This record gives sequence, C-alpha cells and structure tokens, in this order.
Amino acid sequence: MRVTVLGASGGIGSAVVKELARRGHAVTAVNRPGDADVPTGVARLAADVAAAPDAKRVCAGSDVVVMAAQPAYHRWPQEWPPMMRSVSDAAAAAGARLVFTDNLYAYAPAAGPLRETSPEHATDSKGVVRRELGHLLLDAHRRGDLRVVIGRFSDYYGPNASHSGLHMVGIESGLRGRTMRGMFDLDQLHTFHYLPDAARGFAELIEHPEADGRIWLLPAAAPITQRELLGLVNAHLDRPVRIGRVTPVLLRVAGWFNPLLREARSSVVQFDRPWVVDATRFDQAFGAIRTTPHAEAVAQTMAWCRQRDDRRRVVQPAA
Repeated sequence: MRVTVLGASGGIGSAVVKELARRGHAVTAVNRPGDADVPTGVARLAADVAAAPDAKRVCAGSDVVVMAAQPAYHRWPQEWPPMMRSVSDAAAAAGARLVFTDNLYAYAPAAGPLRETSPEHATDSKGVVRRELGHLLLDAHRRGDLRVVIGRFSDYYGPNASHSGLHMVGIESGLRGRTMRGMFDLDQLHTFHYLPDAARGFAELIEHPEADGRIWLLPAAAPITQRELLGLVNAHLDRPVRIGRVTPVLLRVAGWFNPLLREARSSVVQFDRPWVVDATRFDQAFGAIRTTPHAEAVAQTMAWCRQRDDRRRVVQPAA
C-alpha cells in the first residue's frame, strides 16, 4: 500500500515508518523540515499538516494516512482540533483511510483494566480534547465521510522516544548520572509500550481494513512498576543511580517556569493507581503480535541511546 506517515520524526511516527518499510509498503515520511531519519527507499516530504494546502498536498495519492503528528503538549486544546480537521479533510480528499495514533488520556482516571469499552470520563483539558478527537473521527466514519481506525497505546519508551516522559525524567537522567525519576507512585502496575511493539500493532490496523470504524487498544508487554522498569535501566548504566519520584508539589513549583511540566500535573491519575491495558479484543481480531519483554526492550533502548550519544559527540582536533 501507499502509506503516508505524518509526524514521521516523532517516536511512534518513526517506528511506524520503519515497520511499514520492513513489510514492503511504499512509505512517505512527512515532518515539518522534511528531514526524517528513514530507511532506504522511503520518500520524505516537508509539510505543516495544520495548514490545509500542505496536508492535501502530502496526502494526495495515498491509500492510508497515518496521523502521528501532534501539537506541543501544552497547546493540545487550542491546536489539536483544527490540525485534525485539516488532516481528516486531506485524507478524505485523497480517498485514503485515516489511522490515528492515539493515547489513553480519555480513560483517566482508570476504572479497572483499560479496555475499548472503558468509560471515557476524563475531565482535564488534555483528556477531554483526546476524547473529542476520537468522537470527531468516528462520527465522520459513521457518516461515510472518511474511513477511520483509531489505535490507542500507553506511555512509551524505546529508540527515538526522547520526548516521552519516562525518557526525559528517567532514562536520560540516568545516562547523565543523575537521579532517575518516575511519576508520582513508583509501585503501581503500569502498562508501558515499547515503540517497535506499538508500531507492529499499528501496522496490523493499517493492513486490515476490517478494523475501520473502531478504537483498538494495542498489545504491550506485561505491566510493570516504574521502580522495576527504572531498575532495569540501572543495570545498563556504568554507575547505577538513585531512583526517585516526581511529586505533585515538585510539578507545581516547576510549572511556574515550564509550561510542559505545568500541564503534566493532570496526569497524576494515570500513575497513582494501576494503569493496565487489556488488549484481548485486538488479539482476538488479528492474532497475538510479538511483544518485547521489558528486559530486552530496555537493553535495546539503552543501546540506541549510546549510539545516539556517540553520533553527537564532537571529536576535538589535536592542538
């Protein structure tokens, strides 16, 4: 299939590009500067998909459009709805299916294991906008305006996951020899998606048009506590570091200076209780996909981090 991936330089966008290329699809990777790091044979285009003409230009000729682009975290309520309208109109004009890489914010706070049928009862601004985006797309599908499928996945880590919360306050801090932190309660079971696993899940949705018109929660490795996951990271550090936590008070203070951290306060209810995905419906529909055990996934993530740092390191010429 001819698949256009919007937001191809982000964590999940990059992983989806690689997985689709591996499966032999004709992939076009789109980001603002047009410089996404892609496998051989993948085309690259530059576009601001929030602008309708750009979105229509890059989506033209596609069989499938993957919406993995997103606004800045603290600008979701203002910028997500017009961006999604731009992209959905472009996909409809191209006659393409739209696959949305969504998260789980609409379900917070969790009322037991998270399933497709869980109540979307979020009241914070980011959860509300995610819920509304899902309704917007599924309503368009029901009207026959656009073929849509939505995949939802949890907090993630892995290669090219530099902007995930786990990476920024946990893994990256450990690599720099500083305290690794988890969010709020370190000992609650939590589903974390390894990006290559999530990409395999999205590839299944892309390759199965019968998935259209529904929301699917993607399979992941067994839930794990943040303390256990950061302990696996510590095993790959030259010098293990302390494991601490980000508290609501710390976020409140840091939020005075950083809008991203200020917005993160609403995610407390995703970490102060179990946050566990039940992907039974996905497994029954498409068969179980391979999910990577966390020990193996962390090892691969740390190897990617070191390769990235090696590339960044500037060798000073001899005097």
